[in-house]
Amino acid sequence: MVEILAYRSLVKLLVLCHFISLVAVSTVEARIRHYRWEVKYEYKSPDCFKKLVITINGGTPGPKILAQQGDTIVVELKNSLLTENVAIHWHGIRQIGTPWSDGTEGVTQCPILPGDTFIYKFVVDRAGSYLYHAHYGIQREAGLYGSITVSVPNGESEPFAYDYDRGIILNDWFHKSTYEQAAGLSSIPFVWVGEPQSLLINGRGRFNCSLLATPSLEAGVCNATNPECSPYVLTVIPGKTYRLRIGSLTSLSALSFQIEGHNMTVVEADGHYVEPFETKNLYIYSGETYSVLVKASQDPSRNYWVTTNVVSRKPTTPTGLAILNYYPKYFKKSPPTLPTTGPLWNDTAPRLTQSLAVKAHKSFIHSPPLTSDKVIVLLNTQNKIDGYYRWSLNNVSFSLPHTPYLIALKENLNLNHVFDQTPPPENYDFKNYDIYAVAKNVNATSSNGIYRLKFNTTVDIILQNANTMTVNNSETHPWHLHGHDFWVLGYGTGKFDMKKDVGKYNLVNPIMKNTVPVHPYGWTALRFRADNPGVWAFHCHLESHFYMGMGVVFEAGVEKVGKLPSSVMGCGETKGFHRP
Repeated sequence: MVEILAYRSLVKLLVLCHFISLVAVSTVEARIRHYRWEVKYEYKSPDCFKKLVITINGGTPGPKILAQQGDTIVVELKNSLLTENVAIHWHGIRQIGTPWSDGTEGVTQCPILPGDTFIYKFVVDRAGSYLYHAHYGIQREAGLYGSITVSVPNGESEPFAYDYDRGIILNDWFHKSTYEQAAGLSSIPFVWVGEPQSLLINGRGRFNCSLLATPSLEAGVCNATNPECSPYVLTVIPGKTYRLRIGSLTSLSALSFQIEGHNMTVVEADGHYVEPFETKNLYIYSGETYSVLVKASQDPSRNYWVTTNVVSRKPTTPTGLAILNYYPKYFKKSPPTLPTTGPLWNDTAPRLTQSLAVKAHKSFIHSPPLTSDKVIVLLNTQNKIDGYYRWSLNNVSFSLPHTPYLIALKENLNLNHVFDQTPPPENYDFKNYDIYAVAKNVNATSSNGIYRLKFNTTVDIILQNANTMTVNNSETHPWHLHGHDFWVLGYGTGKFDMKKDVGKYNLVNPIMKNTVPVHPYGWTALRFRADNPGVWAFHCHLESHFYMGMGVVFEAGVEKVGKLPSSVMGCGETKGFHRP
């Protein structure tokens, strides 16, 4: 009996220690992590300019989710936006067995109505660095986003060592409301959103208030002394190694990231271990996450700039600034040097070089199937439909239905009334299309048709970039796949060659990711297994681009999906279904 009591005491002590190690988690109940969130508009000044932003429990970025591989996350989300719907996507979480919790309005769920409370429940099945963000309209741009950190199971180790773990979210920031921007994108004449006013590091930036047309009248709107826009400070201990989990949730911008005087070693990408490589500058695209190791090995008597800059678009946005500070000294003043302006914005070569350098760690290679069952080529272009500017794939612009696909297919609704039963084209006119010419796309159309894949087959996606409707312009597009990770088989410049370029695929140690860039006038080749039952979005992760039709949807094995909770219903053809 004494031994049993001693054993029980030991178990209680271990549980208590585990609880203490997770103090940042709202509530810990065994292996279930409970969060209670309220989403609402509040006035904030993340870059010193006061505007309405969407907050979670009063903050933006929202609360960090901390968990361990295999844990169940439960988020009880109350929509207090009053006049807007909402949905949240758990970016990088595959939602195996819970496709209805993917948080993609129009694809996997009806939106959460004002005043309603919705419960997301899902398992984090793999360690790594992930994100969450709004997936309704362009609400992510209004500040509704945050990070997810999943640690390895007890007894397992990672292929690198570090002393401390820190998270950094990069974002771009616009002063116009999402309503104004969406209205401009949907208008004739077309009104582009323009370049962001600021770059934020962990939700903090610095806009030059003197640039306002009437700064004296705007004193209440833009206040450079507001503590909300004081730079983020990363405090380090001399000699220690830091793991920085860097994620980008920009609405438009591709970014570079640097730490003055410090090199970075890339070790993780989108939840997968990378064969380590060192860099002074990290290129990162919207929806990507990287872990880098940084040694605090510089002179501790001064502080250093942490900077982020726009690349791939001609920058009009000032450098985003944070400060690296050595403990125990604390410098309130700026570092003694000028912040770096970053690499050349229009130099594609080093960005392509980094993309090619990201390979699977030699001890964590998940070998891809050597061949595929289907190849889908997606030509990324712009077009016009009835005078409206749209983004398109193979001259087809995507539009969301009123009834989410997952519900329509699983509940056997009248599909002809829900979405177009003709699938989108799987190719384009290879022979005659000039990717360097201004896109004409006179036969452009829109559709909400989807690709219905045979379950457990292997699918190749070739993303081909081309010229837009502007002369000598091809943009960078970060593509994100819901519900899956894919193997990145290769990148290239120019028009993809079905004979020559397939032979260049990396089938030895390709990295697996959930988000990947397509460089200007280039191509990116992906391979994935359609082995997760459900309906999944695949789209450009730039808010305005997806809003304007740059996406597709894949279905596979929907008949294997379990019973849908009634809480995901209530819109379109599902209005007769009642939420609890």
